Amino acid sequence: MDYKKIADLLFKDISLTTDDILQRYPKRKLKSDQIVTRFAPSPTGYMHIGNFFQAFISYNLAKNSDGILYLRIEDTDRKREVQEAKGVIYEILDHYGIKFDEYQTLDGKDIGDYGPYVQSQRKDIYKVFAKKLVSEGKAFPCFCKKTEGKEDVLKLREDKFIEDDEKEYDPCRNLSYKEVKSHLDRGESFAIRLKTKNQGHERIKFTDLIKGELEAKANAKDFVILKSDGTPPYAFAHAVDDTLMGTTIVVRGEEYISSTPAHLELFEALGFNPIAYCHNPLIYKLGENGNRRKISKRYDPESNMQYFSENGYPVESVLEYLLNMINSGFEIWRKNNPSLSWKEFKFNVNQITTVAPIFDIMKLNDISKNIIAQQNGEELYKNWLNYAQKYDKDLALILSENREKYIKLCQMDREGLAKPRKDIYNYGMMKNYFDYIFDVPKNIEIDENDKVLANDFISKYLKTFQMPRSNEEWFADVKKLAQQEGYATDNKLYKQNPMAYKGNVAKACEFIRLALTGRKNSPTLFTIMQILGEQEVKSRLERGF
Repeated sequence: MDYKKIADLLFKDISLTTDDILQRYPKRKLKSDQIVTRFAPSPTGYMHIGNFFQAFISYNLAKNSDGILYLRIEDTDRKREVQEAKGVIYEILDHYGIKFDEYQTLDGKDIGDYGPYVQSQRKDIYKVFAKKLVSEGKAFPCFCKKTEGKEDVLKLREDKFIEDDEKEYDPCRNLSYKEVKSHLDRGESFAIRLKTKNQGHERIKFTDLIKGELEAKANAKDFVILKSDGTPPYAFAHAVDDTLMGTTIVVRGEEYISSTPAHLELFEALGFNPIAYCHNPLIYKLGENGNRRKISKRYDPESNMQYFSENGYPVESVLEYLLNMINSGFEIWRKNNPSLSWKEFKFNVNQITTVAPIFDIMKLNDISKNIIAQQNGEELYKNWLNYAQKYDKDLALILSENREKYIKLCQMDREGLAKPRKDIYNYGMMKNYFDYIFDVPKNIEIDENDKVLANDFISKYLKTFQMPRSNEEWFADVKKLAQQEGYATDNKLYKQNPMAYKGNVAKACEFIRLALTGRKNSPTLFTIMQILGEQEVKSRLERGF
């Protein structure tokens, strides 16, 4: 059969050869230990935490080997593409400081010598390699027609790749030149399929950089490598692009393990050396019944990377939590190196976990509490303001117009302490956490039985109240009044005979705290008074319970 004539008939507009393309993409000059890897997201509307997990692994592998990381936008699936999604991808990557050596800017400028870095702009490249495979009898055109009452068979079969125990040779795999020309003369569309050499019973062994040697059933399907609209599915585009762009390691989810034999067959057909695969484990969550399930957009808001920025989680918190999931050794390293940046933690591909990590929001919150607790008041204020400027304009105006007041608020129980408070785990919670500063508290956490006692003590406190000049002065005044009013100033005596007292000094302080903040627990009351100011303090005390 004259495969070359068929190829020329199918690709009349393609005059370039694969040699022409290969000369365009010279082999990278790398040191022996340098890694070239990529992040290749599809612009489908939002960034899943699992996709970012892969990006972060790739970033660290490249960074730790002084290698190269590039960004390639895989936008060939037009049915799933969402307008503005590319901008979302860039925004999230920038937010988390994932910097690329090579990429295409949002306005279409390629940074690097191996572009275009957007797949829809590489269609002619794919056609050159598809033409080569057809000319060598390794691929063929498929003209499957619509059948009455059924979906377009061509579209159905080019989008699906279902594994079973039987080979599936396409009925169009041996069309003659005359038959192909006849289909084309009738204006029929076609897809290009790889002509598999397997029978359906072979097993393929391959090495995964995380999991070691694996074995899977060989591909036995004539699967699509070029769709009827001229765009390539993932398998073909990945093989061509990763080879031309000099990728040394492909980081992708372990769901691709079962299709790896098909991809390896494609590399062989193209005459390319296979690229090393790093199949990272997927991220799971525990369901209400305790069973594991993959974290999903449908059920889990935290599956969307925008969830963390919208709720004000520090960048370092999210990245350190992901490092915990990537490599269990990070937690021990962090304990031994509390002041170092996470960027000082090094790991290689062999140290990536093989066990599917469980996403735990409480663990993330604990990490985030520690990170925020290390910020001084001015840093916390700045981060809070930056968050508000993006997500709460009214709050941002209040914070910016009262800078010194809110820096003082952020300093409470934080600076100079061996154990700073660890109540805050994201900037989004701070407005509610400090709601008593913005407005008179509406809900008071006072016990019903304490109201009479509390009102009595507060009225006595108001008669002699003066704004204290120090925390020590404030506590001395409260202690003196409490003693006069029958409250115990010695906890040991109070525990021995509680019925002899109205309460202890802590109870008296609690009444003042409740009047000012509505809460039984809050940061230092003296500082809260300084922030509220004398008139507001008196007003809240006079309100009572």
